[in-house]
Amino acid sequence: MTKDAKDRVIYLTTPLTVDKRVRLQAGDRVLLSGKIYTARDAAHKRLLDQISNGQSLPFALQDQVIYYVGPAPARPGRVIGPAGPTTSYRMDRYTPELLDRGLSGMIGKGDRSPEVVAAMKRNQAVYFCATGGAAALLAQSIVRSEIIAYEDLGPEAIRVLTVREMPLIVAIDAYGNNLYEEGIRQFSQE
Repeated sequence: MTKDAKDRVIYLTTPLTVDKRVRLQAGDRVLLSGKIYTARDAAHKRLLDQISNGQSLPFALQDQVIYYVGPAPARPGRVIGPAGPTTSYRMDRYTPELLDRGLSGMIGKGDRSPEVVAAMKRNQAVYFCATGGAAALLAQSIVRSEIIAYEDLGPEAIRVLTVREMPLIVAIDAYGNNLYEEGIRQFSQE
């Protein structure tokens, strides 16, 4: 991560088109606004099953962002309950196919597999990390939540969220630069 990447904050709005993605660098701090979708492993499996069966998906993937979250129930007067990221590697077996079909960004926590990083580079996609343990804080940036598919999955149903300045960090950029690997390199040099 360059000093410039560490110091800059980028205000970003969805859809996450390629011109926006290619300007991001691993380590950039981002405040994301717009519509994003939620999906965890059970929803990902259903999405791939629908693709395999030639069925249309509940939302168009092109230039969209999926947040790996299963939010807690909302308290009265709230849009959503605590909404922290889940560990991303559980989605890795499904992700390359979704990236190849237009998905442009993901939000979660933890590193990604080499297969996912290769698909990200091939499709110029980005992976954002959200701070684990900050579920209540992240929920404050969600101004609207609506279930759009797989309601029977409960917290793992697919939702469309409207977010306002959700705080994220670019963990892996469209070129495959990986903040997790860079952190290990920097630590081992000290």
